[in-house]
Amino acid sequence: MRQTDFDGRGSRIRWTETPGVEPARVYVHGLGAASAVYHAHVAARGELAGRRSLFVDLPGHGISDRPADFGYTLEDHADALATALDAAGVRGAELVAHSMGGSVAIVLAHRRPELVARLVLTEANLDPHPPATAGSSSIASYGEEEFVTEGYRRTLERVGPTWAATMRLADPRALHRSAVGLVRGSRPTMRRMLEGLTVGRVYLQGALSGELEGRAALEAAGVRVVTVPGAGHNVMFDAPGAFAEAVAG
Repeated sequence: MRQTDFDGRGSRIRWTETPGVEPARVYVHGLGAASAVYHAHVAARGELAGRRSLFVDLPGHGISDRPADFGYTLEDHADALATALDAAGVRGAELVAHSMGGSVAIVLAHRRPELVARLVLTEANLDPHPPATAGSSSIASYGEEEFVTEGYRRTLERVGPTWAATMRLADPRALHRSAVGLVRGSRPTMRRMLEGLTVGRVYLQGALSGELEGRAALEAAGVRVVTVPGAGHNVMFDAPGAFAEAVAG
C-alpha cells in the first residue's frame, strides 16, 4: 500500500500497486466502491497481466482518508487522484475507470493531460442530473445531515449486496457529497470534455443498461463505444472476458 497527502492537512489518499511494464494502468472505482475489489480480478487476467497497475481509492472511500472539511466534488476527486499519480511518478497512464470514477478520470484528463494517454470508461456518468433511479440521484435527494443520520442506513439496506459490501466502507458524509457533486456535474460537462480530448478513448456500455445516449456524437468525436452483451452497469463482473479484451485494446 502507498499513500500521499491530498489536501495539505495530512489527509491521505491510498492505493495498492503491482509492478510491471510501463505505461501504468490506473484503476478508478465508482461511487461507494473500491478499486481493487472491482478491478483486481481482471487486472490479473492474461490479457492484462504484466503491466504496472495502481488501484486507487478516492477520498472518502475504501482505504483512503475521509476528511470532514473536503468538498468531494468531481474536481476535488480529480485533483486528489492527480496528487496520487504525481507521488507515484506516473505519466501518460491508461485510466480504467468505472461510473463516477469515469467522470473523475475525464476531469483529470481535461485538467492534467500529461497524466493520461488513454481512457477506458465503463458506464461513466457523462451528464449532470442523472435519472431519479440512479444511485447517485437517490443519495443526493437527501439533505447531508439527513443522509448521515438516516439515509446511509436506508441506502445500505436497499442496494444489492455487491455495492453494499464496499459502500459500508465509505464515509457517509463523503458519500453524500460525492453523489451531490456527481449529480451537479462539471463545467464544461463531462460529455463535452470527453468529446474534446485527443487521447485514446473507449466507452464500455452494458447491453442490459440500454442504448448509450449521444452515442453517434461520441463516435464522431473519436470515442470507441463498445456494447457488451449480457452485461449491466458492472461490466467487469458481468463479462470479465469482454471487459479485459476491451481494456487490452
